[in-house]
Amino acid sequence: MRRIFALSASTVALSLSLAALIVLSGCGVSKSGGGTTTPPASITSFVASSATITAGQNATLTGVFANGTGVITPGNLPATSGTAVTVSPMTTTTYTLTVTPSSGSAVTATVTITVNPAPPTITSFTANPATITVGQTSSLTGVFSGGTGVITPGSLSATSGTAVTVTPTATTTYTLTVTPTTGTAITQTVTVTVNPVAAAITSFTASPATITAGQSSSLTGVFSGGTGVITPGDLSATSGTAVTVKPAKTTTYTLTVTPTSGTAVTATATVTVNPASTATTVTVDPSSPGIPVTDQLLGMNMPAWYDWPDNASAINSAFNAAGIKAIRWPGGSWSDDYHWGYQPGSSTLTTPYECQTTSPVTGGWGGYSTFADFVSKIPLAGPYDLALTANYGSDEACTGGGDPDEAAAWAKAAVTDGITVSHMTVGNEEYGSWETDLHAIPNDPTTYAASVVGSSGYYSLIKTASPKTLVGIVVDGDNSDTGWDHTVLSNAKGSYDFVEFHYYPQGPGSENDTALVQQLAPNLTTNLNTVKAEIAKWGTPNTPIYVGEMGSVYTNPGKQSWSITQGLYAGQVLGEMMNDGISRATWWIGFGNCNGSLGNDSSTLYGWQDFGAYNVFSDGSADPTCPNAGPVGTMSPTARAYQLFSSIAVNGESVLTPVVAGDTTDIRAYAATNNGGTALFLFNTHQTTSQPVQITVTGQSTSSSVTVTTYDKSIYDQSQTDVWAPPTTQSLAQQTLPLTLTLTPWSMNVVIIK
Repeated sequence: MRRIFALSASTVALSLSLAALIVLSGCGVSKSGGGTTTPPASITSFVASSATITAGQNATLTGVFANGTGVITPGNLPATSGTAVTVSPMTTTTYTLTVTPSSGSAVTATVTITVNPAPPTITSFTANPATITVGQTSSLTGVFSGGTGVITPGSLSATSGTAVTVTPTATTTYTLTVTPTTGTAITQTVTVTVNPVAAAITSFTASPATITAGQSSSLTGVFSGGTGVITPGDLSATSGTAVTVKPAKTTTYTLTVTPTSGTAVTATATVTVNPASTATTVTVDPSSPGIPVTDQLLGMNMPAWYDWPDNASAINSAFNAAGIKAIRWPGGSWSDDYHWGYQPGSSTLTTPYECQTTSPVTGGWGGYSTFADFVSKIPLAGPYDLALTANYGSDEACTGGGDPDEAAAWAKAAVTDGITVSHMTVGNEEYGSWETDLHAIPNDPTTYAASVVGSSGYYSLIKTASPKTLVGIVVDGDNSDTGWDHTVLSNAKGSYDFVEFHYYPQGPGSENDTALVQQLAPNLTTNLNTVKAEIAKWGTPNTPIYVGEMGSVYTNPGKQSWSITQGLYAGQVLGEMMNDGISRATWWIGFGNCNGSLGNDSSTLYGWQDFGAYNVFSDGSADPTCPNAGPVGTMSPTARAYQLFSSIAVNGESVLTPVVAGDTTDIRAYAATNNGGTALFLFNTHQTTSQPVQITVTGQSTSSSVTVTTYDKSIYDQSQTDVWAPPTTQSLAQQTLPLTLTLTPWSMNVVIIK
């Protein structure tokens, strides 16, 4: 079918004026030049399903258009006429539909979707745990959206899903506030319940728990969960901090710890207060001098196994520093196996040797040097008075008992070598089965006495060889009518110039500090009085006593041997022997006899060393079994006792008898004249308490000078860090008498009053 449009003249004229002649022909549209024309793109409508949405919501855009391809921007979303396209803008957005024809110009249309912000939401706000104890923490976690989160109190920034740690000290309600960029903030709360800590007291102690009136004690409480107060006194207490109290009488103190809520708890500590004691008095009267003082108490045993020329310099230096004046040689039980070089019928000396049980019996090592070398390097160089122990136990062939001719030749050789032996004792401890004795009847007092007496006996032969040498016999103080001493003293009467006694009051493993410090030195006097009574009863009255060996334990010494405890014992032993009129004494031993860790190192004994030693001067690094004892010659507390006593044991002075009144358990006193003045040796044997002592010198009201030299526990305690410190000395210048001094715990003190 064909449509025919009829145009009016005016229409044709208008079209021509626009320079476009349109010829309508059939169903097509033709240009004036002829051919088909593409219709232009057109948009009928472009609309949004919702002109306003909330952020996060969707809307659809629908365009109705023709004659082109549709694209919606932003997003470059393909569009089909009449078909909805879904969009989810986060902010207000104007969308443009562009319809582009295959040729010709594109056409556009726009539509705007207004996006309102989403309101904030809080999904959850929790505390974990919701209940805590003071000092604990809780975690606050909010799950939210649509805004910025802040937790109060504390203005704590919050991130959704992330825990925030809080430590409230009291029950607290926390608020999570979520604030959007626009609009209204929202909130949610959670409460953390805080329970108070229960009050608790771990300890409440007093140090010291016992004091003397006028002294103080420290109270220390360790507690938690509350405020501490100590009564009586209403003293504020801080956990772990000492509070000083000074009660006048024994007092029980109560620590009360009160929590902010709940029940208070208490603990008690008692401070025992002993009455203040008046100073112990020590009175000495110089106008009543006693027996002479001798420096021969300042003696040491020396062993042939250590005393070789290479050691002489160190030995002499240490001995001189300690005031040592006398030595005994060649070394205890070694003496009854030791042969110094003499051989019967020969004028040529052999190398010294020891008898031994293996073949050859004469092949035992006898030390580093000859007797002549020893004499020149040590006794003469010291100089020291020399005592020898003659070999009673074995003859030169090591097949029978000792040979008196060997002893006599030894005394004579000493004179030739430039020294007179002051004392020569026949054998060492021959009353004991532990001592070598190759006589037909070993360790027998009758046999022993018989070897001493007569023209061919030890006494006569030694005296002939060296008339000034005193010859002695050994005694053990058994005080028995059938014992060693009775037989020897009786049978050898007239053939000895002195007796030799040894004193070791403790057995290994049974050492006791209290006994050693307070009891065992006076017990020596008891033993010596027994020997004196034996001499008067069975021998020659007033025969001198030589204490040839002494120590704290007779074998296997432990930590006590290098502790302040043995030092205090040694000092008192020296004082006791001075008072007892002992003519000579030698401690066992100076050098060369470390015992390592074999002895008693029990924690019940006071001391910082983990070794024991007979020697009281350090052997130095040459003997690693006594570690950290200092360089060779370092003085132990026992050697320090000798050093102190050397100021008192001065030849030409006289013993004085001090009278102690007051604390006679802890205070010991010995005294002697001292170059026109008075010397006292004072001991405080209490381990922890200082003791005031008032010193009176009868007939003297002033002193031109007073010096106090002290060695005590605090000085010894430095050895805990391997420091072996010397005594301290105070010069007090002119003083009024009586004079009061404070003796420190476990101390020995030389006080010289001019």
